[in-house]
Amino acid sequence: MTYLGEDIPKLGFGFMRLPLVEAAGEKTIDIEQVKLMVDAFMAAGFTYFDTARGYHGGKSEAALREALVERYPRESFQVATKLPAWMAADAEEARSMFETSLAETGAGYFDFYLLHNLGETRSALFEDYGLWEFAREQKDAGLIRNLGFSFHDKADEFERVLDAHPEVDFVQLQINYADWESDSIESRKCYEIARAHGLPVVVMEPIKGGSLVKLPESVASILREADPKASLASWALRFAASLSGIVTVLSGMSSLEQVQQNVGIMKDFAPLSEAEHAVVARARKALDGLPVIPCTDCRYCIKGCPEGVRIPVALASLNVLIAFNDEYRAQENYDWNATGGEASKCIECGACEEVCPQHIAIIDELKKAAAAFE
Repeated sequence: MTYLGEDIPKLGFGFMRLPLVEAAGEKTIDIEQVKLMVDAFMAAGFTYFDTARGYHGGKSEAALREALVERYPRESFQVATKLPAWMAADAEEARSMFETSLAETGAGYFDFYLLHNLGETRSALFEDYGLWEFAREQKDAGLIRNLGFSFHDKADEFERVLDAHPEVDFVQLQINYADWESDSIESRKCYEIARAHGLPVVVMEPIKGGSLVKLPESVASILREADPKASLASWALRFAASLSGIVTVLSGMSSLEQVQQNVGIMKDFAPLSEAEHAVVARARKALDGLPVIPCTDCRYCIKGCPEGVRIPVALASLNVLIAFNDEYRAQENYDWNATGGEASKCIECGACEEVCPQHIAIIDELKKAAAAFE
């Protein structure tokens, strides 16, 4: 039995973390380097490109047009982009993003179109703005070939969205070996729900935003001893691509070197063997044993916070620093997810600590987060 995307090579190029260059006193996308990256990616036989209306301050889609769409035959690649309802002031602005994306990418149509970043309170906006119906209309008009959504939340909410919208053709999920059994991400549970619904999956964050190539030595040594020739990135990419029903595995690449490394790993991709899966499981167990803040993302702390502080986001960002010493990824996670609920808004009322099942000293941790990320 075939499935959507079965014939698409299992490495996708994410246009989320493109290289930057200084120009006129500000940083902008280094389009000439992006062209070289696209050329290397296409030359290796890979064809899936992923962008979004909000990436790089709204400039990612135009970079895709200049580096790819205007330089290659349209039938030789797939374009995926996303509509972020939470960036719009109202339904009209949200719907206008579709036409903007068509113009900015120059793609003519979208092979894959996603309602962007459902989960938590964000899911309701797509309903309130009528975006499911709007997207189906664009699909009926031939402007969308495959309709799906990207998701950042727990499995219960994921299943609720799927039950309400069985018309979707695919989903995009955060999947990597570090988050596979995570209480906050629930990668495995979400993946299994998608497959139970018969949906193919586009994988995002297979290297956890780059953190899985910055492993502490106690974890990295497990992988290196198992295969001294294999890069840390290869274990992460192959873990995700070894799953069944995968359309492709996205990597937000930032340099030509990263493209060359990743296409080298995936050009002659071989699924993980049973023995290799056991190695990854040992590495995951070692990661889980690191002395991180024991937040399970239960979100009890949020319900009673008078200032709306995004406490789990702050703690998760601190954990990226603790586990991976990855300042870039920690800051990125904080900037993307804590806006409006920054740690510095904490008034030290203690309501969060009273209900925390893990008895975390949340007030002290929020002070650390404010100092580190704001």
